[in-house]
Amino acid sequence: MKPFYLLLLAPLFFLHSFAQHGTIQGHERVYDVIRVYHFTAAQSMQATEDFLQQVYVPYMHAHGIRPIGVFSMIRPADTGEQRLYVLTPYRSLEQWERMEQALMHDTAWLNKAPDYSRAPASRPPYARIETIVLRAFPDMPVIHKPRLQAPLTQRVYELRSYESPDEAYGLNKIQMFNAGGEIQIFDRLGFEAVFYAQVLSGCHMPNLMYMTAFDDMDARNAHWKAFSSDSVWRHLSALPEYQQNVSHADIVFLHPLLFSDL
Repeated sequence: MKPFYLLLLAPLFFLHSFAQHGTIQGHERVYDVIRVYHFTAAQSMQATEDFLQQVYVPYMHAHGIRPIGVFSMIRPADTGEQRLYVLTPYRSLEQWERMEQALMHDTAWLNKAPDYSRAPASRPPYARIETIVLRAFPDMPVIHKPRLQAPLTQRVYELRSYESPDEAYGLNKIQMFNAGGEIQIFDRLGFEAVFYAQVLSGCHMPNLMYMTAFDDMDARNAHWKAFSSDSVWRHLSALPEYQQNVSHADIVFLHPLLFSDL
């Protein structure tokens, strides 16, 4: 058995290695960062939305980072909590750190959203921020802008998280998506995927996450009905090597905000 400290160091080596050499078939696999703003039932999201629209998204665009997805929940959580989800792609972990630090020290930009950047401690613009760091799958190395016909206000974005019993099962599920052909099934059935990615840092690891987009909820339901009855999917999901690799699934339905790139 390997010493325990080597098991702890392995993920760090993995991150460093791919940060330096992360290319697959000529396409750089991006790091997707999802920032989740949590709001209590009594809090307004307006100051944070203004910051994202007037500061964050244009600042990232000015530095060549796009597309940026900004989403709100279609339905609040059972607790009444609301959330905003911000999806940003980066070429490297170093770029993510550099951009975060640069923006937080750029007063000229921050002054465009004073209710956010200079909020008093007694009235913070949000309750908490959660950050999820992901690495795009080899079979979809960059974010894809969905081809939809409906107006932004009608579209449904579905964010899924698949948790696995342990790291080995987690890697097995990732293999199922890529080499196993699960992504190909989604493509063949006309799903508009935004990303598929492994979570490198988050609070529900080991897990993967992916996002699909639809014109409306009826279109979403029709696509998933076709997926569940698809003969190739039924064969793939029945293979003995892919059993029990998902122990829990979370689904969040989102609407894009009007200034979202996605």
